[in-house]
Amino acid sequence: MTDKIKILILPGDGVGPEVTLEARKILNKISDIYKLDIDIDEALFGGVAVDKFDNPYPEDTKNKVKESDAILLGAVGDKKYDVLPKEKKPESGLLELRKQLNLFINIRPIISFPELANSSSIKSEYISNLDIVIIRELVSGLYFGEPRGFTNNNTEAFNTMRYSVSEIERISEYAFKLANSRSKKLCSIDKANVLEVSQLWRSTVNKISQKYTNIELSHLYVDNAAMQLVQNPKQFDVLVTENLFGDILSDIASVLTGSIGMLPSASINENNFGVYEPIHGSAPDIAGQNVVNPIATILSVAMMFQHTFNRVDIYNNILNAVKLVLKEKKFTKDIAINDKYVSTESMGNFIVEKLTGNTNE
Repeated sequence: MTDKIKILILPGDGVGPEVTLEARKILNKISDIYKLDIDIDEALFGGVAVDKFDNPYPEDTKNKVKESDAILLGAVGDKKYDVLPKEKKPESGLLELRKQLNLFINIRPIISFPELANSSSIKSEYISNLDIVIIRELVSGLYFGEPRGFTNNNTEAFNTMRYSVSEIERISEYAFKLANSRSKKLCSIDKANVLEVSQLWRSTVNKISQKYTNIELSHLYVDNAAMQLVQNPKQFDVLVTENLFGDILSDIASVLTGSIGMLPSASINENNFGVYEPIHGSAPDIAGQNVVNPIATILSVAMMFQHTFNRVDIYNNILNAVKLVLKEKKFTKDIAINDKYVSTESMGNFIVEKLTGNTNE
């Protein structure tokens, strides 16, 4: 990785600019440590782009996206945009970005940190040493299906959940390969007892499983999976599911780690080009207060080096730095067990400082 690396940051709305600022510090330090030529640019996206261009995903941003090697996204959305037509809402820009880049693989690791055992509402024995990954199909299903809309003078509404065999095959292939590199266990989540699209999902996953006979495949209905994730999360290793179910289940899983502010994500395509972002929202109620947890965004940077740039050493460096800071009981407000907590800015600085001691790992 000797060529220039072009990283585009889309700070977005709410707390997005705060968490991406801390992530930028990490990128700068990583550049210094590993002598990397990292070119960082920014662009407007989401609500801030609506305010300026009346478009959540303006042309200037699209052009910068095309020129980048990877994208770091903060967060998008605010209640004030709810009154806008669908195509102008910040979330529509996010869906367009995913579709444009064909980011069909969404990776959401759920890792527990022992220092945060008391921050979770789940008993520590159920979440200690937890390490699971949720693979979510990201560019099909209910969020993209047509037709959709309102009818009968806006007294009825409808959406379409639609999947093709090829769409299910490609996400299943990725999930099986990931499971093969881990504990060789894969759980597919659907609602095949009710939905035809889930019946197709299950039959296609079973078909793909014939190529991976060493993988222990199981199936769960999504409602049971939600319960099992809370009751007995360590039974899982890799989970794969469709768009809507994955969205909900990964948010449920955030409870296990103590805070949604701890969870990063990667959305990648077949070429490992990716958009990396924390799974928390824009949290406008705490925006600008210097209290948001930047760890999910910082770990998203770690995932960027892991998946797009194939630098597992840098991924481990960043992850270890986060672990060292948590071991020192330095917590942001969302994970603090008392009134003593550090600011967003301080947490970023603490993690940057720990990177210097990990250069040989």
